[in-house]
Amino acid sequence: MNKINPIEVADASPASQVVLEMVHKKLGRVPNMYKVMANSPAVLDAYVKLNTALSVGAIGSKMAEMIALATAEHNGCTYCLSAHTFLGSKAGLTEQQIYDSKGFHADNEKFDAGLQFAKKIVVSPNEISSADIAPLKNQGYTDGEILEIIANVIRNMFTNYVNIVSYTEVDWPVVVEPLQTQHK
Repeated sequence: MNKINPIEVADASPASQVVLEMVHKKLGRVPNMYKVMANSPAVLDAYVKLNTALSVGAIGSKMAEMIALATAEHNGCTYCLSAHTFLGSKAGLTEQQIYDSKGFHADNEKFDAGLQFAKKIVVSPNEISSADIAPLKNQGYTDGEILEIIANVIRNMFTNYVNIVSYTEVDWPVVVEPLQTQHK
């Protein structure tokens, strides 16, 4: 398997340097995932723009972090599990909520409906029907919020794959590897 190496800010293309400097200003550092993405200014810019747009979405940071945790666990991405365990706690998720999210579950009925839909997107997207949308509508999700769930799943699947393929070095507090990779 090939590894995609991270690029330090000083060595990045001018276009990537601008974006990496914005990331540094916002986060106080440049996480390794962004340095990997800096190999393609287009990829880095697209990810940062999508991430920025979704950060002000109507589903909120807790639901977004729950989706991130569930997707990372499903895909076996230690980098993303570590990042989103940290970020999820910053968003107000409890240890139990973080744990439950990894299995696409929540104790809150609205969050649970959203996670069940996210699971359907991840596991069998070609089988999604109106029967999968009804529980979301019953819990008060708007069409826009349903689209945000889809966008959050895609955003996190993208970062999972980037980090898995590149073997991105985890620069977050490391959590235990995903259950599915522990049993390989």
